[in-house]
Amino acid sequence: MITEADSPPTGIELTRLRSAELFRELHDAGAPQHVRARARDDLVHLHLPLVEHCARRFRNRGEPFEDLVQVGTIGLIKSVDRFDTDRGVEFSTYATPTIIGEIKRYFRDKGWAIRVPRRLQELRMQIGSATAELTQSLGRSPTPRELAEAIGCTVEEIVEGIESSNAYSTLSLDASDDSEDGAASMLDAIGVDDANLEHVEIRESIKPLLDRLDPREKKILLLRFFKNMTQSQIAEEIGVSQMHVSRLLNRTLVQLRTSLEEAD
Repeated sequence: MITEADSPPTGIELTRLRSAELFRELHDAGAPQHVRARARDDLVHLHLPLVEHCARRFRNRGEPFEDLVQVGTIGLIKSVDRFDTDRGVEFSTYATPTIIGEIKRYFRDKGWAIRVPRRLQELRMQIGSATAELTQSLGRSPTPRELAEAIGCTVEEIVEGIESSNAYSTLSLDASDDSEDGAASMLDAIGVDDANLEHVEIRESIKPLLDRLDPREKKILLLRFFKNMTQSQIAEEIGVSQMHVSRLLNRTLVQLRTSLEEAD
């Protein structure tokens, strides 16, 4: 009889066991260098699925998935080198924030249309935070000098940081929310032909013709084509027979069509 304790380990358990074994080899100070190097490489390959899982959260944001995996792998390598097995946490739990942090940093750096020194990129973020805090406490927008005093830099550096913001580009037009039901991309919302534009000329041409119609004929058209009422409903509305409504409607449409053809 096979008990739960005798059941084979799952894929996750096997990964965890293999990971613990490789970390022991990596941290074995007495092991040859090539053994420790191989253990490091094996750890990276073993946890590549974790990188791919993290990278999928950032798909459809204008960057190739393969590039995101490559950037995330840098975070994985850093995690392997820094992980302390004595901390008592799972490696995946420890590595995930570092992997995601590398991918986010990649997007932040890619967001600059003109290459700007990291110093100015970080200063721009500090200016944004300080501006929000000072605006709330002062009840107005802070001056460059007030920002400089809050951040601990010169007014000239504040001005330089503000000017560098002009080099920051917006999100890619074809980028969208990475969730399944996320919002459409900006590209989906612009540059689309408006079908109603095709009928503008017709509507503008027909307006003066409508104004020349008999009030009852004009009302029948409005009820039929703007309020979507049936001929029977129109007949009841204006107090005539449905047959009479049909004749008036047909006569009016023919009259309008003829007038439009003559205008062309």
